[in-house]
Amino acid sequence: MSTRPAELLAPVVVGAVLIGAWQFACRHWAVPVYLFPAPSDIFWCLVQNWPDLLRALGSTLAVTAAAFVCAVVIGVLIAFLFVQSRLIEISLLPYAILLQVTPIVAVAPLIVILVKNTPVALTTCATVIALFPIISNTTIGLRSVDPGLADYFRMNKVGRIQTLWRLRVPSALPYFTAGLRISSGLALIGAVVAEFVAGTGGRSAGLAYEILQAGFQLDIARMFAALVLIAVAGVALFALMAGVQHLLLGHWHESALKTER
Repeated sequence: MSTRPAELLAPVVVGAVLIGAWQFACRHWAVPVYLFPAPSDIFWCLVQNWPDLLRALGSTLAVTAAAFVCAVVIGVLIAFLFVQSRLIEISLLPYAILLQVTPIVAVAPLIVILVKNTPVALTTCATVIALFPIISNTTIGLRSVDPGLADYFRMNKVGRIQTLWRLRVPSALPYFTAGLRISSGLALIGAVVAEFVAGTGGRSAGLAYEILQAGFQLDIARMFAALVLIAVAGVALFALMAGVQHLLLGHWHESALKTER
């Protein structure tokens, strides 16, 4: 018997219980809104400030989407390059790792200064964060081919391009889709961090700017409302990537096939 309905319901129940406990604690101990708002306070703040928060969400998501697309394109091309030669991979991989381990908050101010165009600077910062999972996962996937099939392709003298497209790419898809899940969330994190550093305002203001302004004005409910939108956006991106994974793998790969219990 399938457990899918219960699996879908369980997170909703847990979330409802946590929100209910949060609401009860704030009201029972009369916690001031300016210290820690209740869920109802956050909800009404969302309703009252929805146009501004929605515009900020759109700005942040635009940077996230642009950075994610750039990370996927650049990461896949680098992975294709790595798999062509072990020497190339050994020579360039340390620099890809360097991008991953360097804190973005340390290099973001430099990027913002060097890149005069603010949207491009924000996208660059977010791309740097989101790039490495695509490179790493895709490279591992491209190398994780069945040795027997690889020998068969070599025996038939199949060219590099044909081998890449017909053998390595299908083998890499599960790893690539896993990288998409990670990279999409990191792109959102990178966009928010870049907005914090750049401090963009006006109509191009993102959710990070809303959080900063709310903090300056001690409007803690609005700060939490912006945080809620970031969290919801992150969950939505993860769900979207799960849908992409099912679309690419759902009809043939064992990692995505539905199982009955």
